[in-house]
Amino acid sequence: MSPNSPDQRRPGVANKIRRAVVGAPKQLNDPTLFHRMSLIPVLAWIGLGADGLSSSSYGPEEAFRALGSHTYLAIVLGLATAITVFIISYAYARIIEVFPHGGGGYMVATHMLGQRAGVISGCALLVDYILTITVSIASCADAIFSYLPLHLHQYKVPLTCLLALMLIVLNIRGLKESIYVMAPIFIVFVIMHLTMLLDGVITHRDRFGPLAEEFQRGLDYDLSTMGFVGIALLFLRAYSLGGGTYTGIEAVSNSMQIMREPRVKTGKRTMLYMATSLAFTAAALFICYALLGVKPIEGKTLNAVLADMLFSDWPLGGAIAFVTIFSEGALLLVAAQTGFVGGPRVMSNMAVDSWLPHRFAALSERLTMRNGIFMMGGAAIALLIYTRGSVSALVVMYSINVFVTFTLSQLGMSRLYLKRRDKDPKWMQHLSVHLVGLALCATILVITTVEKFTEGGWLTLVITSLVIGLCYLIRSHYLRVRKGIAELDETLLDFPTSGPVNTDPLNANDSTAIQLVTSYNGFGIHTLLSILTTFPETYKNIVFVSVAVIDSGSFKGVHEMEALEDSVREGLEKYVDLARRLGFAAEYRMATGIDVVETAIKLCREIAEEFPRSAVFSGQLTFRLEKFYHRLLHNETAFAIQRRLQWEGITTVILPIRVKV
Repeated sequence: MSPNSPDQRRPGVANKIRRAVVGAPKQLNDPTLFHRMSLIPVLAWIGLGADGLSSSSYGPEEAFRALGSHTYLAIVLGLATAITVFIISYAYARIIEVFPHGGGGYMVATHMLGQRAGVISGCALLVDYILTITVSIASCADAIFSYLPLHLHQYKVPLTCLLALMLIVLNIRGLKESIYVMAPIFIVFVIMHLTMLLDGVITHRDRFGPLAEEFQRGLDYDLSTMGFVGIALLFLRAYSLGGGTYTGIEAVSNSMQIMREPRVKTGKRTMLYMATSLAFTAAALFICYALLGVKPIEGKTLNAVLADMLFSDWPLGGAIAFVTIFSEGALLLVAAQTGFVGGPRVMSNMAVDSWLPHRFAALSERLTMRNGIFMMGGAAIALLIYTRGSVSALVVMYSINVFVTFTLSQLGMSRLYLKRRDKDPKWMQHLSVHLVGLALCATILVITTVEKFTEGGWLTLVITSLVIGLCYLIRSHYLRVRKGIAELDETLLDFPTSGPVNTDPLNANDSTAIQLVTSYNGFGIHTLLSILTTFPETYKNIVFVSVAVIDSGSFKGVHEMEALEDSVREGLEKYVDLARRLGFAAEYRMATGIDVVETAIKLCREIAEEFPRSAVFSGQLTFRLEKFYHRLLHNETAFAIQRRLQWEGITTVILPIRVKV
């Protein structure tokens, strides 16, 4: 390692603390990297399915409360909930088959309904994932504080913020590492809740008869007072307000990049685990609520009330009930993982499509989407403080956005199978599932939005609309810049040359220009010509340097990384060919890395040692009027490299490239 390398310059204690918190960098040249980072179905079920399973902690409760005194409908509501879980899960399993590289609802809407639908779906998903983190942490705090005195509830919001910070750190370290930490919580939840629900159903099976009679009496009474339409509207309202139960089902299709090969098989098996566990848990909770006649108690969740009632006659029943509900709260913390996994991946997909700043597609040295993780965590903390951790308000906001995405996804898949009706013999079977899913999701979306508009639903729509508007502003800027660069390409890509081609090898004693380039384009050619015109007859050698930057778009597998390297190498060979046709001795150097600054500095340092009479050149976009958002939307790579190399005594020059925007 060079004595001037970053790790050497950083104080020893600070470096040790950073490594302890974040972890050591991942090695890109490790042939087993993708295999070791990918998830098998069980781990994916824990990391992604926890969100769906944990939604049973608040979704069924919201639906049951909405029934009011008409609790006889709980059994039917439980059955409808379980069926809906399987329908949506099956629909997303089909999405996994069609879009095996991930992206979920954003990709479906973009490819099948157009870019406008795509950005709506993507923004709804982003806000939804922020709310996933927020509502999961808030529900976790509610479950924990159910067993604490009321005067301690004032510390609930500070605790939620602390938990959010902990999750940020865990996810910066890596997804698999964070899952290993939280797997015991998931296992305890499954064991304790399976025990509670089976105890509730089996030991109270003698009450099924009276419950059926109560159902008949309640139905007869409501038919005579409310009528069938009134009952249907009541049921639809409760069913829709329990829409939080289905949140998290889409997580697997959004995060297919992290699945173990064969990805489609792994993803579909994970979906099966998630759907089965969620459908059973939600349906069993409704049955237990009805069998035991659970009533709300101030300061306690319905599940906490249920656990107290069921375990009261057990030895150490109070402790068992506490562990059961504490595991529920802890699982909600695990469920927040989904927001930190799916959110940054949606952001990266949108960044690749220029809807968001390109830096959100970048990976950290731990191969995590650090910028997206910070963004999601910071926004979740802000929402926790704003709502003071109110689960009721958050669930309403949460359910609306997730069903925007669900609805657009089902509409997109329906359109897909209509187009495939001449090619796919099972198109009618698949289409019918997506149409049913579309009807269910659209119904829940409309009723929830209308019913809860004044109770927080309006805020979701405002936030999502603002995010959509921001995305359009960002994309319009990138398109204007792209248009300006395209003019350079049109002018310079076929740059004419005359004279003999220089085939001489490079002489280490000759003056050498080291030029940093990306792909072969007008921007790089403009920089090369600027070097030649600004410093005429100064340099005899030109060494082109490029970094194959691994970001979320290319970090999908070995073949994608190899394709990226081949593309970069092809571009460098074109630069070398142009320089030699201009009469210079030229060659190229390249490396693959996560951090373009660190990788480029290492390459430039090695070349400067080989060619002592050298200087580094790079181009930088320059705007007529510098705006505050330019630094956010365009990286400062050239300036960061210049500062570091000049500190090490290597001459570095930045040449301006003017773009009319």
